[in-house]
Amino acid sequence: MNAPNPCLSTSFLTRPCVRRTSSSPLSSFMILTVLAVFLKADVTLAVKVTSNGAQTIQMAQGERVTLDCTYTSTPDDIGELDIEWSVVSPDTTKKDHMITSYTGGRKYIHGDSAFMKGVDFTAADPSQGEASLSISSLAAYHAGTYQCKVKKTPGVDSRKISLIVLVRPSVPKCWVNGGEAVGVPVSLHCSSDEGSAPLLYSWRRESGGPIPSDAVQYSHTGELLISNHSISHNGIYSCEVSNAVGKESCRINLQAVKPPNRAGVISGTIVGCLLLIITVLLVIWLLIFKCDRNRQDKEFSNEIREDAPAPESRPTSRISSFRSGVAYSQVDQSQKEYPPSTHTSYSTAKYDSRFGYAV
Repeated sequence: MNAPNPCLSTSFLTRPCVRRTSSSPLSSFMILTVLAVFLKADVTLAVKVTSNGAQTIQMAQGERVTLDCTYTSTPDDIGELDIEWSVVSPDTTKKDHMITSYTGGRKYIHGDSAFMKGVDFTAADPSQGEASLSISSLAAYHAGTYQCKVKKTPGVDSRKISLIVLVRPSVPKCWVNGGEAVGVPVSLHCSSDEGSAPLLYSWRRESGGPIPSDAVQYSHTGELLISNHSISHNGIYSCEVSNAVGKESCRINLQAVKPPNRAGVISGTIVGCLLLIITVLLVIWLLIFKCDRNRQDKEFSNEIREDAPAPESRPTSRISSFRSGVAYSQVDQSQKEYPPSTHTSYSTAKYDSRFGYAV
């Protein structure tokens, strides 16, 4: 049998009825959880990083950059101040790479010398709430995600900054492809060898009016295509290449060259061929004439050798000629003293000056 409800009894109409309610276990658990979270948050956020700048920074190579990290602390933070700067590893299974720290009133360098060149705390004393990091001259290897962590027991807080290092475009080169003849397609090209993508190219006409309406620009390749070149397209054109951190430009003077007269070209070609043929024939004739002349000269020299008289005998020496003369003189004298015999007659020898002896 159910017990009577005292609140429904007539004897209790003259006094207020008070009902006891038991608290739910679930409600108690929720209250305790909220209280614990509040207490924990109050402890961990005692040291707070207050920087609110951009968390993604794009800078050009060679520029100076500052990674902001300012903080505040409370009297409840009684531990030793510890500040750490690390490069977050893109691989979550690997540890972050600490590059510099401040603890116990001293600065420490943990990164290699090449990476840490020009990298340092901005403030001379980071314990005064300024833990920002500066890089004097950015290089490509400085790109990455940096984390600033400030600890002062029992408080701790951190901030991450993504640094993107971009390369400015190099001075582009401008040139004409396809010639500059009137009536044919002409293509102006512009190209930069260095620079972080995306690189955007833009052509404009500095003299002679605006870009021709029939010209087509390709911003990603740097080409300006003129389908039908004419004299009205003459002028100075400039190309500008740009990306997120810089821009450069180059210029080119486009000319319109009239095509040569076809009839003149054909006539000149024919005349040139004829002259070449005549020259070749002339050279051949000269070679034949020279060979024939040489043959005739050789035959004439052979005929002269056949008709030439026999060489004269070698004249005797002066002594032998003298002796011969003396001998004949003696013979002549003896003939005078002794008359010739009647039986035999001898002719008198005569001296011939041409041969040098008596004949």
